[in-house]
Order: sequence, then structure tokens, then C-alpha cells
Amino acid sequence: MEEKGYMKDAQGRLVPLEMVKEIDRERDLIVRELVAKAIEVAGTIDLFKVKAMGDIQAFVDLSAEKYGVKKGGVKGNVTLMSFDGAYKVQRAIDETIEFDERLQAAKNLIDECLHEWSEGSRAEIKVLISDAFYVDKKGKLNANRILGLRRLDITDKKWQKAMTAIGESLQVTGSKAYIRIYERQGDGSYKQISLDVAS
Repeated sequence: MEEKGYMKDAQGRLVPLEMVKEIDRERDLIVRELVAKAIEVAGTIDLFKVKAMGDIQAFVDLSAEKYGVKKGGVKGNVTLMSFDGAYKVQRAIDETIEFDERLQAAKNLIDECLHEWSEGSRAEIKVLISDAFYVDKKGKLNANRILGLRRLDITDKKWQKAMTAIGESLQVTGSKAYIRIYERQGDGSYKQISLDVAS
């Protein structure tokens, strides 16, 4: 950053311009120009997202009204298609799911079941269940794996009690909405119109 004959370095020191190499000055200039443009584009994308979310919700509400359905909040994924099918716009809601302390009670009940079944149970079931409760590097459990246990057709009362505890321990702690826009290609498939610089 230039300040009256000086440039500030990364440590905050003022370095006289004549002591700064030309290539370093040129690099600084191009970085600052690109960052200024990026901030401008990011602001435009933010405005677009707010408008798109509002327009989609307004259309969902309008559609619900036509069928006499009460309006709710922003819920679920929605796909809107152009009349000719050339474009589609998707609103996707990604919910963050966590489990409360009741999950530990469910795990204890499941462990009791495994212990009781240990003689006759197949090793694959034990691995499946242990894998469901695997904690990743960030200390997080995989909600889909745990919820997958509820699909197992096991009628044992203790197991069923554990499955109830899993369901009751489930908490939605947040949600994030995404907009995805697609254009139909010549082969009939849809290609996403990228709003992400990285892609």
C-alpha cells in the first residue's frame, strides 16, 4: 500500500518507494486491482442471491395460494423450470444436524444388544454399527450413518428403544440455502452455470 513516497510492507513498516523493486510494485498493483474487482463482483453475487431467494420464495407462496395452502417459512428444496425446459433454477436447503446427549443412551442400548447377540450375531452387523458411530478428524459423527441404523429391520425391544432415542436426540442446529442454476445441453443433460470463481 502506497503512502506519500512509501509502501507499507507485510509487517506494517513504511519502506521508501525507491527501495521497493519495480516488480514488487507491479505485483502489488495487479493484486489490488483484482481484489477491488473481486469485492465488487462478490457484492453483485450477494445481491443476486438475496433477490433470487426472495423471488423463488414469492413464487412458492404464490403457487401455494393458488391451491389454498397456508404459507410457511422457507422450507425444502425447490426446482423451477423454464417453460421450454432449457433452464432450471434450484433452491437447496442444507441443514446442519447434530445429536444431543440421548445419542449416548442409544449407543449404550445398542452395545447391550450387541453383547446379548454376540454369540449368534454376524460380524458384519457389528462392523456396520461400529462404523455408524465413527467420529471424524473434526470430532463429528456422520448423521446419515447413524440414521441409517433406523432402516435395519430389527424387532428387538431394546434395539427399538435405541432407535427411538436416536430419533429424539436429533436436533437441526442450522441451515444454509444455496441457489444453483442449470442450462440444458444439446444431449439433454443439464450443466450448472457456475457462480464460483474456483470452478
